[in-house]
Amino acid sequence: MSLEIVPIKLKEANAFVAEHHRHHGPVTGHKFSIGCSDGKKIVGVAIVGRPVSRYLDDGWTLEVNRLCTDGTRNACSMLYAAAWRAARAMGYILESENGASLRAAGWRCVGQAGGLQWTGRRRPEVELYPQQMKLRFQQEIK
Repeated sequence: MSLEIVPIKLKEANAFVAEHHRHHGPVTGHKFSIGCSDGKKIVGVAIVGRPVSRYLDDGWTLEVNRLCTDGTRNACSMLYAAAWRAARAMGYILESENGASLRAAGWRCVGQAGGLQWTGRRRPEVELYPQQMKLRFQQEIK
């Protein structure tokens, strides 16, 4: 089975996330989305947008806001690599994920980022996401 990168609309990517993601739901907006297909169906998506943290939103930074697959081998690495090629950007993952797909795509862990939970007036009444630090992976433009 050969995988290929395909364009995908945010609505379609969000529907895939809603069906397959372990702990996050769809996103509100994006800069672009990428699909990964096995030739018959979408097996993974990457949704890339502005950083969630306004302190990192410098106009030159993008974040992989969602990356989700149905478990198809190599789909994660393929999507991260495609996001890098398309945006020359940075992304974040949860501390509980080992980052193997990011490292396989040439990304480098540069330490922890973010907080355990939302604070301030935008904080949801009910915790929606796992309370854990994120790891910041980046790809340097050479």
